[in-house]
Amino acid sequence: MRHISRSTKAMVVATLLLVVALPLLITACGGSDDGDETETTMTHETAAADDVQIAMSELARLAPAASSADLRAAASSLMAFGIDLYDILATDAGQGNLVFSPSSIMTALAMTYAGAAGVTAEEIATALNLTLEGDALHRALNSLDAALESRSWSKTDPEGKETGVLVKTANSLWGQKGIAFDKLFLDTLAANYGAGMRLVDYKTAAEEARVAINRWVAGETNDKIPELIPQGTLDALTRLVLVNAVYLDATWQSQFDPAMTKDGPFTTQAGDAVITPMMTQKEMLPYAAGDGWQAVELAYVGDELAMTLVVPDEGRFEELEGLLPAGLLDEVVRELDSSAGELGSAAGAPGSAAGELGAGSEEARTLAQVQLTMPKFEFRTQTGLMAALTALGMKSAFSPGEADFSGMTTEEPLFISDVIHEAYIAVDEEGTEAAAATAVVMRASGMPPDQLVELTIDRPFMFSLRDRETGAVLFLGRVTDPTA
Repeated sequence: MRHISRSTKAMVVATLLLVVALPLLITACGGSDDGDETETTMTHETAAADDVQIAMSELARLAPAASSADLRAAASSLMAFGIDLYDILATDAGQGNLVFSPSSIMTALAMTYAGAAGVTAEEIATALNLTLEGDALHRALNSLDAALESRSWSKTDPEGKETGVLVKTANSLWGQKGIAFDKLFLDTLAANYGAGMRLVDYKTAAEEARVAINRWVAGETNDKIPELIPQGTLDALTRLVLVNAVYLDATWQSQFDPAMTKDGPFTTQAGDAVITPMMTQKEMLPYAAGDGWQAVELAYVGDELAMTLVVPDEGRFEELEGLLPAGLLDEVVRELDSSAGELGSAAGAPGSAAGELGAGSEEARTLAQVQLTMPKFEFRTQTGLMAALTALGMKSAFSPGEADFSGMTTEEPLFISDVIHEAYIAVDEEGTEAAAATAVVMRASGMPPDQLVELTIDRPFMFSLRDRETGAVLFLGRVTDPTA
């Protein structure tokens, strides 16, 4: 849609883009409780795609069919998980920037959860704050994904510039050739996540598989996540990698005028004063204030996505950030919605257009005239999530002796050897571009198979016979002519 140039400065509050905005999108999406799922079988046919074979399933992705209650439950879990994870990742980041996608991480782990059993499944559910189980969970996430992608649209403005919203999500499985993965597991992921099984050979070509996975991620994120999986992450014991990718490109409903952007001061969390490009605009925006904070909401065209900015008072950032797990974000959203609702009621008499539109309308959200000045920014975060997820209760999943992923395959015991996440965000006068990807790496519990080494003993050699336990050499010698 757009090719956006960015600066490299950032505000920590920008992490709320995917923590706040995306979970709230599902409130308008509903449907019946019953889906049209039919029994199907896996086929052994394969097809070439970018030199990677794909195991095709006859089970097509289901149409969105989750109830409104289940969608709200999934969104609530996503919000709670995002805040829990923010608390840990922000601590790890020290005073640095942070951006991550709870949606991407939860989706990748939900696909993994589909193949988990026993204590391992229970711990994943606890870490993700899941309140739905089984088909209800997967159908809700399928419907949520469809709701997000339905926000996409574009048009050309009077000046000939393309504007709009693009939300794109994608899932994929990358499994070891020759391993028999459970049919129910594969069908669940095909029906609810649109994920086919790409067949690779980690045993003899782990690096080639890594390159193929990264190429897929780069393509799904407009090259914003070019190398999700670092070199050396996959090896001969890797058996499955589950990947989710999210890409967003959205134009502000009220764009900043680039001519108004001027260099200005910004005080970092470390207390340093820096000079960075600052955008400014005077607009009627949803605005709220509370004890130690102010908040404003910037909508994207179409008024279906928005960025919520929470700005703590000077000297109170750490204090307010520490209140996120206690519900600060919920309080901010309630205040913004409440103010919008009050404005909608006051904006017109009963029966008038303004009064009937309600809190969700553009008119109802026009609360206060705000002179907003904020920095342009662009940065990315890449992190391993094993420690954070373990802290949230996912323990056995990472233990070779305890993990139970028998729902994936019974040929080999599997465990999670790594969960890798990378997110990118850029904000300028036109809007926001953001991308994220998550990979869950499943490994076999065992020693790597011996590598094939060819050795032809066609020359003199030495030998010893020794006691392995004590190291005592019993015989020592050489062979210079085996025919003598």
